[in-house]
Amino acid sequence: MRTAIMQPYIFPYIGYFQLINAVDQFVVYDNIQFTKKGWINRNRILVNGKDEYLSFPLKKDSDYLMVNERCLADNFKAESIKILRKIGGAYRKAPYFDAVFPLLESIINAEKPNLFYYIFNSLKVICNYIGIDTSFLISSSINIDHTERAQDKVISICKAIGTIKYINPIGGEKLYSKEVFKANEIELGFIRSDNIVYPQLGGEFVPGLSIIDVLMFNSKEKVKLYTNVYTII
Repeated sequence: MRTAIMQPYIFPYIGYFQLINAVDQFVVYDNIQFTKKGWINRNRILVNGKDEYLSFPLKKDSDYLMVNERCLADNFKAESIKILRKIGGAYRKAPYFDAVFPLLESIINAEKPNLFYYIFNSLKVICNYIGIDTSFLISSSINIDHTERAQDKVISICKAIGTIKYINPIGGEKLYSKEVFKANEIELGFIRSDNIVYPQLGGEFVPGLSIIDVLMFNSKEKVKLYTNVYTII
Protein backbone atom coordinates (compact mmCIF):
# COMPACT_ATOMS: atom_id res chain seq x y z
CA MET A 1 0.00 0.00 0.00
CA ARG A 2 1.25 3.47 -0.92
CA THR A 3 0.85 6.33 1.53
CA ALA A 4 1.43 10.08 1.63
CA ILE A 5 1.13 12.43 4.62
CA MET A 6 0.53 16.17 4.36
CA GLN A 7 -0.63 19.22 6.26
CA PRO A 8 -4.15 20.41 5.43
CA TYR A 9 -4.12 23.22 2.87
CA ILE A 10 -7.15 25.15 1.63
CA PHE A 11 -7.64 24.83 -2.15
CA PRO A 12 -4.00 23.76 -2.72
CA TYR A 13 -2.20 23.70 -6.07
CA ILE A 14 -2.45 20.78 -8.51
CA GLY A 15 0.69 19.11 -7.12
CA TYR A 16 -1.13 18.41 -3.84
CA PHE A 17 -3.82 16.49 -5.75
CA GLN A 18 -1.17 14.66 -7.77
CA LEU A 19 0.21 13.39 -4.47
CA ILE A 20 -3.27 12.31 -3.32
CA ASN A 21 -3.83 10.51 -6.64
CA ALA A 22 -0.44 8.77 -6.45
CA VAL A 23 -1.26 6.86 -3.25
CA ASP A 24 -3.80 4.45 -1.80
CA GLN A 25 -4.11 6.23 1.55
CA PHE A 26 -3.61 9.93 2.17
CA VAL A 27 -3.04 10.97 5.77
CA VAL A 28 -3.89 14.56 6.67
CA TYR A 29 -2.25 16.02 9.78
CA ASP A 30 -4.80 17.51 12.15
CA ASN A 31 -2.65 17.45 15.30
CA ILE A 32 0.08 19.67 13.90
CA GLN A 33 0.76 23.25 14.96
CA PHE A 34 -0.90 25.94 12.88
CA THR A 35 1.61 28.10 11.03
CA LYS A 36 1.06 31.71 10.03
CA LYS A 37 1.79 32.86 6.49
CA GLY A 38 1.66 29.29 5.22
CA TRP A 39 -0.90 27.63 2.97
CA ILE A 40 -3.25 26.24 5.61
CA ASN A 41 -5.86 28.99 5.38
CA ARG A 42 -4.86 30.87 2.23
CA ASN A 43 -3.88 30.31 -1.38
CA ARG A 44 -3.48 32.26 -4.61
CA ILE A 45 -5.89 32.88 -7.48
CA LEU A 46 -5.65 34.81 -10.74
CA VAL A 47 -7.01 38.35 -10.59
CA ASN A 48 -6.63 40.52 -13.71
CA GLY A 49 -3.69 38.49 -14.95
CA LYS A 50 -1.78 38.51 -11.65
CA ASP A 51 -1.73 36.26 -8.61
CA GLU A 52 -3.49 37.44 -5.47
CA TYR A 53 -3.98 35.81 -2.09
CA LEU A 54 -7.35 34.36 -1.15
CA SER A 55 -7.44 34.18 2.65
CA PHE A 56 -9.90 32.49 4.98
CA PRO A 57 -10.04 34.50 8.23
CA LEU A 58 -9.70 32.71 11.55
CA LYS A 59 -10.91 33.35 15.05
CA LYS A 60 -8.16 35.08 17.03
CA ASP A 61 -6.43 32.55 19.25
CA SER A 62 -3.04 31.33 20.46
CA ASP A 63 -0.41 30.82 17.79
CA TYR A 64 0.58 27.57 19.52
CA LEU A 65 -2.68 25.70 18.95
CA MET A 66 -2.95 22.70 16.67
CA VAL A 67 -4.81 23.02 13.37
CA ASN A 68 -7.69 20.98 14.81
CA GLU A 69 -7.98 23.52 17.65
CA ARG A 70 -8.37 26.53 15.37
CA CYS A 71 -11.71 27.84 14.09
CA LEU A 72 -12.94 30.08 11.33
CA ALA A 73 -13.70 33.67 12.32
CA ASP A 74 -16.95 34.32 14.16
CA ASN A 75 -18.08 36.52 11.26
CA PHE A 76 -17.04 33.98 8.64
CA LYS A 77 -20.51 33.83 7.09
CA ALA A 78 -20.15 37.47 6.08
CA GLU A 79 -16.52 36.94 5.05
CA SER A 80 -17.49 33.97 2.89
CA ILE A 81 -19.68 36.26 0.80
CA LYS A 82 -16.63 38.45 0.12
CA ILE A 83 -14.52 35.41 -0.75
CA LEU A 84 -17.09 34.12 -3.23
CA ARG A 85 -17.51 37.59 -4.71
CA LYS A 86 -13.75 37.80 -5.26
CA ILE A 87 -13.66 34.39 -6.94
CA GLY A 88 -16.68 35.29 -9.06
CA GLY A 89 -15.16 38.57 -10.19
CA ALA A 90 -11.88 36.89 -11.06
CA TYR A 91 -13.23 33.91 -13.00
CA ARG A 92 -16.66 34.81 -14.37
CA LYS A 93 -15.31 34.65 -17.93
CA ALA A 94 -13.50 31.33 -17.42
CA PRO A 95 -14.85 28.45 -19.57
CA TYR A 96 -15.84 26.20 -16.64
CA PHE A 97 -17.13 28.88 -14.29
CA ASP A 98 -20.76 27.71 -14.44
CA ALA A 99 -19.79 24.17 -13.44
CA VAL A 100 -17.18 25.03 -10.81
CA PHE A 101 -18.61 28.04 -8.98
CA PRO A 102 -21.56 26.11 -7.43
CA LEU A 103 -19.05 23.49 -6.24
CA LEU A 104 -16.97 26.21 -4.57
CA GLU A 105 -20.10 27.71 -3.03
CA SER A 106 -20.94 24.37 -1.42
CA ILE A 107 -17.42 24.05 -0.02
CA ILE A 108 -17.03 27.62 1.20
CA ASN A 109 -20.51 27.71 2.75
CA ALA A 110 -20.07 24.37 4.54
CA GLU A 111 -21.23 24.52 8.16
CA LYS A 112 -17.89 23.42 9.58
CA PRO A 113 -16.44 26.11 11.88
CA ASN A 114 -13.44 23.95 12.87
CA LEU A 115 -10.55 24.82 10.55
CA PHE A 116 -9.30 21.28 10.09
CA TYR A 117 -12.67 19.76 9.25
CA TYR A 118 -13.47 22.69 6.97
CA ILE A 119 -10.32 22.00 4.94
CA PHE A 120 -10.71 18.22 5.17
CA ASN A 121 -14.19 18.50 3.70
CA SER A 122 -12.93 20.72 0.87
CA LEU A 123 -10.25 18.20 -0.12
CA LYS A 124 -12.71 15.30 -0.22
CA VAL A 125 -15.31 17.26 -2.23
CA ILE A 126 -12.76 18.31 -4.87
CA CYS A 127 -11.34 14.79 -5.12
CA ASN A 128 -14.85 13.42 -5.64
CA TYR A 129 -15.50 16.04 -8.35
CA ILE A 130 -12.40 15.16 -10.39
CA GLY A 131 -12.60 11.41 -9.77
CA ILE A 132 -9.85 10.67 -7.25
CA ASP A 133 -10.88 7.74 -5.03
CA THR A 134 -7.94 7.67 -2.62
CA SER A 135 -8.84 6.87 1.00
CA PHE A 136 -8.30 9.61 3.60
CA LEU A 137 -7.08 9.19 7.16
CA ILE A 138 -6.82 11.77 9.94
CA SER A 139 -3.46 11.65 11.70
CA SER A 140 -4.77 11.81 15.29
CA SER A 141 -6.87 8.68 14.67
CA ILE A 142 -3.73 6.59 14.14
CA ASN A 143 -2.39 4.76 17.19
CA ILE A 144 1.20 6.03 17.49
CA ASP A 145 3.25 8.18 19.84
CA HIS A 146 2.19 11.59 18.58
CA THR A 147 5.05 13.34 20.38
CA GLU A 148 7.42 11.96 17.74
CA ARG A 149 8.59 14.39 15.10
CA ALA A 150 9.69 14.59 11.47
CA GLN A 151 10.96 11.36 9.91
CA ASP A 152 10.38 9.25 13.03
CA LYS A 153 6.70 10.21 13.13
CA VAL A 154 6.23 9.51 9.43
CA ILE A 155 7.76 6.05 9.81
CA SER A 156 5.58 5.29 12.83
CA ILE A 157 2.45 6.28 10.91
CA CYS A 158 3.50 4.16 7.95
CA LYS A 159 4.09 1.13 10.15
CA ALA A 160 0.80 1.58 11.99
CA ILE A 161 -1.28 1.56 8.78
CA GLY A 162 0.70 -1.09 6.88
CA THR A 163 2.49 1.09 4.34
CA ILE A 164 4.82 -0.57 1.87
CA LYS A 165 5.79 2.63 0.01
CA TYR A 166 5.77 6.19 1.33
CA ILE A 167 5.68 9.04 -1.20
CA ASN A 168 6.72 12.57 -0.26
CA PRO A 169 6.89 15.84 -2.22
CA ILE A 170 10.26 16.38 -3.89
CA GLY A 171 11.06 19.22 -1.48
CA GLY A 172 11.59 16.66 1.29
CA GLU A 173 14.56 14.92 -0.34
CA LYS A 174 16.97 16.36 2.24
CA LEU A 175 14.65 15.63 5.16
CA TYR A 176 14.12 11.90 4.66
CA SER A 177 16.59 9.03 4.19
CA LYS A 178 15.82 6.16 1.84
CA GLU A 179 18.22 4.01 3.85
CA VAL A 180 16.38 4.65 7.12
CA PHE A 181 13.01 3.91 5.52
CA LYS A 182 14.43 0.75 3.94
CA ALA A 183 15.70 -0.38 7.35
CA ASN A 184 12.08 -0.10 8.50
CA GLU A 185 10.90 -2.13 5.48
CA ILE A 186 9.33 0.88 3.76
CA GLU A 187 10.24 2.09 0.28
CA LEU A 188 10.63 5.87 0.03
CA GLY A 189 9.82 7.77 -3.13
CA PHE A 190 9.62 11.46 -4.05
CA ILE A 191 7.03 12.93 -6.39
CA ARG A 192 8.08 15.60 -8.86
CA SER A 193 5.37 17.45 -10.78
CA ASP A 194 5.86 17.81 -14.51
CA ASN A 195 5.24 21.19 -16.12
CA ILE A 196 1.53 21.94 -16.54
CA VAL A 197 0.43 24.88 -18.69
CA TYR A 198 -3.12 25.69 -19.78
CA PRO A 199 -4.86 28.74 -21.30
CA GLN A 200 -5.91 31.30 -18.72
CA LEU A 201 -7.59 34.61 -19.60
CA GLY A 202 -4.89 35.78 -21.97
CA GLY A 203 -1.49 37.12 -21.06
CA GLU A 204 1.47 35.21 -19.64
CA PHE A 205 0.66 31.95 -17.84
CA VAL A 206 0.81 32.22 -14.04
CA PRO A 207 1.85 28.83 -12.58
CA GLY A 208 1.36 27.28 -9.15
CA LEU A 209 -2.03 28.80 -8.39
CA SER A 210 -4.83 27.25 -6.34
CA ILE A 211 -6.74 24.27 -7.71
CA ILE A 212 -9.54 26.83 -8.18
CA ASP A 213 -7.65 28.23 -11.15
CA VAL A 214 -7.07 24.79 -12.66
CA LEU A 215 -10.74 23.87 -12.29
CA MET A 216 -11.97 27.12 -13.82
CA PHE A 217 -9.94 26.68 -17.02
CA ASN A 218 -10.13 22.90 -17.51
CA SER A 219 -12.79 20.19 -17.62
CA LYS A 220 -12.83 17.84 -14.65
CA GLU A 221 -11.65 15.09 -17.02
CA LYS A 222 -8.63 17.20 -18.03
CA VAL A 223 -7.88 18.02 -14.38
CA LYS A 224 -7.90 14.29 -13.58
CA LEU A 225 -5.37 13.78 -16.38
CA TYR A 226 -3.21 16.50 -14.85
CA THR A 227 -3.15 14.58 -11.56
CA ASN A 228 -1.16 11.89 -13.38
CA VAL A 229 1.45 14.24 -14.82
CA TYR A 230 4.31 13.54 -12.43
CA THR A 231 7.43 11.46 -11.91
CA ILE A 232 8.31 9.45 -8.81
CA ILE A 233 12.01 9.07 -8.09
